[in-house]
Amino acid sequence: MAVSLAGCGVVDGIGGSDSKASPTKGDDIKVGLLLPEKANTRYEKFDHPIIEQQVKKLTNGKGRVLSANAEQSASKQNIQLQQMVDDKVDVLLVDAVDSKAIASGVRKAKAAGIPVIAYDRLAEGPIDAYISFDNELVGEVQAKELLKAMGSNAATKQIVMMNGAVTDPNAAQFKAGAMSVLDGKVQIARKYDTKDWDPANAKSNMLEAISAMGASNIAGVYAANDGIAGAVIDAMKTVGVSNLPPVTGQDAELDAVQRILAGDQYMSVYKSYPQEATAAAEMAVAKVQGRGIEFDALTRDKVDSPTTQKIPAQLVPVVALSKDNIQETVLQDNIYKVSEICTAKYKAACAAAHIK
Repeated sequence: MAVSLAGCGVVDGIGGSDSKASPTKGDDIKVGLLLPEKANTRYEKFDHPIIEQQVKKLTNGKGRVLSANAEQSASKQNIQLQQMVDDKVDVLLVDAVDSKAIASGVRKAKAAGIPVIAYDRLAEGPIDAYISFDNELVGEVQAKELLKAMGSNAATKQIVMMNGAVTDPNAAQFKAGAMSVLDGKVQIARKYDTKDWDPANAKSNMLEAISAMGASNIAGVYAANDGIAGAVIDAMKTVGVSNLPPVTGQDAELDAVQRILAGDQYMSVYKSYPQEATAAAEMAVAKVQGRGIEFDALTRDKVDSPTTQKIPAQLVPVVALSKDNIQETVLQDNIYKVSEICTAKYKAACAAAHIK
């Protein structure tokens, strides 16, 4: 769970890696937030406003968040990062479009004395900290749920593996986690990396898999996120499949929750964006203000990137989302309202799942 700064009960600027540093800034701080895309609605709907609210809360209303969204363009994000450096932000939260392409920008920020925290995706370069979910665990959870859905004779069946974008380091971790479970337990007949995480590319890949394998021979689909899952399901319905095989997902997007209720999508992975975003804001403020104990309390894990070893990190836990725990996850955390999920089309499914 994210550690609350207010509840730490510690003295400013004592302990941790910054134990000799006194706070370098007061409450009047500028946090730069670089987001990767708008295709996944979470970034503008949850991450941005939650980080903004939390920064204000931690700085008595004086702190500001400067935000920019790269809309899946690595070159655009590097320009945005340079603008943040020129604007002299005090700290950067970077959710990289391309973990390698952003490294030069991270070095520029560090040269300007601006600490950089990798947010949600592990950027390369000299970053100061990292906050994300346990991405290999995400893949493991998806794979375990898929095998469970396929039954005891899964080893004799064929699946399609629809991974994320090769430019996103998280995608590689999801894949590694999934393969640690699936390897030797099922026949992976086709594997695809989905360019830019684009559902249109995923649908094209899935249609190719169906053509090569035959729809009736596909016993399950590992889909790395809900956008891909939706495209996979759409592709199968397009060719006339009515009895859908189990399809995984991730992100607990609204339409995915509805597909799970309707029985079209088997599961998703719920990741508490409020928890991740709140902790990221706490880390950013603690880093800028030289609050060493608080920063260390928020970064008790360690991760390695291709360029930096033993990065202080926080890995937020995840939950397998099914129709049985919608109430205890996305509804309880106020991600969605019942009225948003249980529209006219899904009222009967909501009633059957005791959601009201």
